[in-house]
Amino acid sequence: MQVWRIRGARFRRASCRCLAGLAVLACTVTLTGCAASTKPKTASIENCGTGKTAANVPVEVEIYRGTVPCSVALTVTKNYAEAIVDGLAPGNGGGGPVPVQGWTCQGFPTPQLLKTGDAAKCARHGIEILEILKTPG
Repeated sequence: MQVWRIRGARFRRASCRCLAGLAVLACTVTLTGCAASTKPKTASIENCGTGKTAANVPVEVEIYRGTVPCSVALTVTKNYAEAIVDGLAPGNGGGGPVPVQGWTCQGFPTPQLLKTGDAAKCARHGIEILEILKTPG
C-alpha cells in the first residue's frame, strides 16, 4: 500500500511539472506576443485589418502574396476559424489543412509560430493570406 502512495505522489508531482511547463509556455506566448514576423515587409503585402482565431485570439490579416480584396481575406480567415470551432479540422483541431471556400487553410506548428508570429495561412492559386499574432502594446 505504501508503494502505491509513493507512486501516486510521484505521478501527481510529474503531472504538475508537466502542466506547469505548459502554463509557462502559454504565458511566454502571451507575454511575448509571439514575436513580430521576421518576413521582409514589401509594398506588395497588404494589411487588411484584424480578425480572431478559433480561440478568440486577435490576429492581423495580411495578403502576403497575390491580389484579392481585403473583404475576401477577412471572410476566408473568419470562416477558417469557424470551421475549426465546428470540428472540421483534422487532428486535434487547428493544424489543418482545412478547405474553406476553395482556399486551403492551415495553422503553423508552434515552433514556427513562436519564431515568426505567423499563426495560419490560407492559400489558393498562388495567393496567400496570413494570420499574424498581434504584438501587445
